[in-house]
Amino acid sequence: MSEFAPVPPSVATADVVATRIGVLRFADGVPDADTAEKVYDHLDLVHGVNAYLAGLPGVSARSIRRGLQQAGVADDQVLLFSGLMDSASLFLTGSADTVDFLSVLDLTAGPVALQVPPGCLGTVDDMWFRWITDFGLPGPDRGLGGTYVFLPPGHDGPEPEGGLFVHRCRTWQAVVLGRAFPEDGDPAPAAARIEESLRIHPWTPGGHGSGTGAFLPGREPPAPSDPPVFTEGTGLAVNTLPPNDRSFYELLDTLVQEQPAGSGDPEAGGALRAIGIAKGREFRPGSRLRAVLDEAVALGDATARTLGLRARGQDGFACYGSGSAWSDPLSVGGHDWTVPPRGPTAGGGPEPHPPASGRALNSRTAFHYVATGGSPAMCTRVTGAGHRYLMVAADENGRPFDGARPYTLTLPAGIPAARSWSVTVYDSQTRSMLRTPQRYPRAGSQACPGPAATPGPDGAVTLHLAPERPGAAAEGTWIRTVPGKGWFAVLRLYDPLQPFFDRAWRPGEVRPAG
Repeated sequence: MSEFAPVPPSVATADVVATRIGVLRFADGVPDADTAEKVYDHLDLVHGVNAYLAGLPGVSARSIRRGLQQAGVADDQVLLFSGLMDSASLFLTGSADTVDFLSVLDLTAGPVALQVPPGCLGTVDDMWFRWITDFGLPGPDRGLGGTYVFLPPGHDGPEPEGGLFVHRCRTWQAVVLGRAFPEDGDPAPAAARIEESLRIHPWTPGGHGSGTGAFLPGREPPAPSDPPVFTEGTGLAVNTLPPNDRSFYELLDTLVQEQPAGSGDPEAGGALRAIGIAKGREFRPGSRLRAVLDEAVALGDATARTLGLRARGQDGFACYGSGSAWSDPLSVGGHDWTVPPRGPTAGGGPEPHPPASGRALNSRTAFHYVATGGSPAMCTRVTGAGHRYLMVAADENGRPFDGARPYTLTLPAGIPAARSWSVTVYDSQTRSMLRTPQRYPRAGSQACPGPAATPGPDGAVTLHLAPERPGAAAEGTWIRTVPGKGWFAVLRLYDPLQPFFDRAWRPGEVRPAG
């Protein structure tokens, strides 16, 4: 008779185990009733926090759709900021530099065509904020304008034969985030071009992209499309922010019910399912689970705020090492949070990266808590193409910004942006533009919507971020802050140049003044 294998101590559970959720008690490995209750509460809490973190991109996209609808902008209509976006809107790190336009495409009735004007740039994401395509300058039309056709989930009908840019969408709606640049300090020409050329309409066989063979089954060519309904966004109080209370889970459930089963990530869907959010299932948490979810959303929000506004060094967001407060979450995982964007080597070729073993989850959370969209154009390392955003939420001493204190930010000579650059200040609570009498809390190279920032004798630009304008500061170099209000800033470089990528140029740290 063979001997029994010895039971190693590592597989046994002690009768009493001290943990952060309390003392857990077991009788020969079986939890007592009190322990089981603690563990299930903790498990639901973990699933609730994971559901928040995994659902944040989708809830952010759904919040944009809800905000547009509440402002009277229906699906397939367009919110156009012809006078630039100002601080009236609540929009995650919105831009005050460009003529922005937003829309949500509705694919429930079939393929939808988006005709974009020349000279613009933008991205289209699905309702989980996953990238589908760029358009305009960083897209396949290369800024010449073109027509993009989006096929709905499960589409098995005719497709365009050529001449169009065709993409499949995994959700029933898609978010369009576009922008164009003012010309000689005037946004009117760009806004007019958008209104004249932007089109959103159903795509049917026989239209542009179909050969004459499409008419053989008896189809009629579609009628010319009318312009979409445009709503003026400048000065309009639109709220597109995702909620940070229990209604977050209610909006997440709305998104799940609206979209095809399995349109999201299956692993993330497991966390949602564990708290009662699943396709075709009514979300009705009981009083115990509601209390747990109240704590879970508070922890989820605290986690996202910490990752977004006080990132730790080991997450790798820092742009210039541990001594700098400038960060960029996209540099860790790229637009899909798996592989960092390639960069130039000493020989000028692309820098290879090893295959990723998983998603950079902290990077994804940090980005989506403070920003929207996400595309290769926001993290490309191709000289003179795309747009790069760097964020700073602390001064040179590592302290968060105090709206009552004056600070200076020096950008050395030769700011590496072929098109334009800007610095915009945001409210640390809403992650939207800081609301001050300035309306456009930014400074930059273009003379729109205010005077351009003027460089000093050495070519460097010194910006003043303070509640009052310093006496020696030119108007275009002052961004007003608010006592009692925390803030952070984003540096935008449109069409960044090689000194940015090889770090021959870098922004200065934000320094307390006086």
